[in-house]
Amino acid sequence: MTEAQLRKGRWTAEIEGDFVVFLIGMRINRLRSMRQWLPVFKAMPAMLRELSTDPESGLLGYRLMVAGPRSPMLVQYWRSFEHLRRYAGDPDRRHRPAWLAFFKDSWKDGSVGIWHETYVVPAGSYECVYGNMPPMGLGRAGELVSVDKRTATAAQRLGQG
Repeated sequence: MTEAQLRKGRWTAEIEGDFVVFLIGMRINRLRSMRQWLPVFKAMPAMLRELSTDPESGLLGYRLMVAGPRSPMLVQYWRSFEHLRRYAGDPDRRHRPAWLAFFKDSWKDGSVGIWHETYVVPAGSYECVYGNMPPMGLGRAGELVSVDKRTATAAQRLGQG
């Protein structure tokens, strides 16, 4: 990261309308069972490339995180649950075949686990602040705006102060 990528000062994010926060991850339960977990691990980058090249997919942004030494996860921001659902179930996109392959090839022996959580966020029902940070999270998925006296506190950003 370069100094130019930093947004100096305090910033908050704005996203128009409702949106979805989708957490998804995997856990490698048996490290030595690489044939079981490696295809699961490799499936996500291909899906992200597919989604990132399709502005109509509804994926607003994502961030890769590590929840533990065997537990990669993603935080994804979607325009709507319908966009997420449509992608997940589309047999012509990468997710559905990968999901079917997981249950056919990797599920039974328990070498790898998968999980997700879906949160539908009503318009205006979120707040965030970034100080001297590059765009990330909601700030990257939406629009960064400078914090001012009307948005100085979490309560104000939530419309409660």
